[in-house]
Amino acid sequence: MITYEDQRVAVFIDTQNMYYSARNLFGQKVNFGNIVETAREGRQLVRATAYVVATKTGDESAFFEALKKTGIETKEKHLMEYLSGIKKADWDVGITVDVMSMLGRVDTIVLVSGDGDFTHLAQYVQNHGCRFEVMSFRETTSSQLVEVADRYTNLSDDKNRYLMGRSRRPPVRMTKGAGVFIEDDQLQAAEEAQGNGRGIDNAEKPSIKQRAQRRMGRPKKSM
Repeated sequence: MITYEDQRVAVFIDTQNMYYSARNLFGQKVNFGNIVETAREGRQLVRATAYVVATKTGDESAFFEALKKTGIETKEKHLMEYLSGIKKADWDVGITVDVMSMLGRVDTIVLVSGDGDFTHLAQYVQNHGCRFEVMSFRETTSSQLVEVADRYTNLSDDKNRYLMGRSRRPPVRMTKGAGVFIEDDQLQAAEEAQGNGRGIDNAEKPSIKQRAQRRMGRPKKSM
C-alpha cells in the first residue's frame, strides 16, 4: 500500500511481547527508538505508546526513562502476584481500548506485537476506514496477524537496526506450531510474554475486542 506524508500515525508497542521475543530468539534487547522511526516512515506521528509492566523493586525505571527520552510515552501496569505464585500483567485489553479510542483521529494504526489475539482488532480498525500495520519478529508472530495486516514489517530482517547489545546465546532451532514459529524449549516463556500465561492463538477464549467492549460498557457484537 502507498503511504503519504500527511497520513497521521499512532504506534502502540506491546513491550513485554517484544522483549521476550528478542531475548528468547536472539539474546538481545530491542531498539524501540528505531522501530518507531521506521513505523513513522516520514508521516505525521500523533502518538507512540509503550505498554510496560512495573515491579515492586523498580529495577525497570531506567528502561522506562530511556523510552521517554526517545519520545515514546509509557503506560505502566503493576505486576500482580497471587498467593498461588502466579504472576500476571495483561495489557491486551488496555492496548485494544486505546487503539479503538484513536479511530477517527489517525489514518494508520501501527501495532508492534506478534500476538495473534490482535487479529480481530486489526479487522475492526480496517472496517472503520483505518490502515492497520504490524511490526514484530516473524519467528514468534501469529500467521493470522501477518495475513490481516495492511503492511507487515519483519524486524528479524534487519537485526542490526532493531536489536541492541551482544547476543548472549547461540542461534536456536525453530519448529512450526500453532500458526507461529517458536523455539521448542521456549514455549512457556513465549506464553508468559502474552502477559497471562495462556497459549498463543487460543480461539476458545473471548476475543480482546469483546473484553474491551465489556470494560467500556458496550454491548457485544460480532465482528
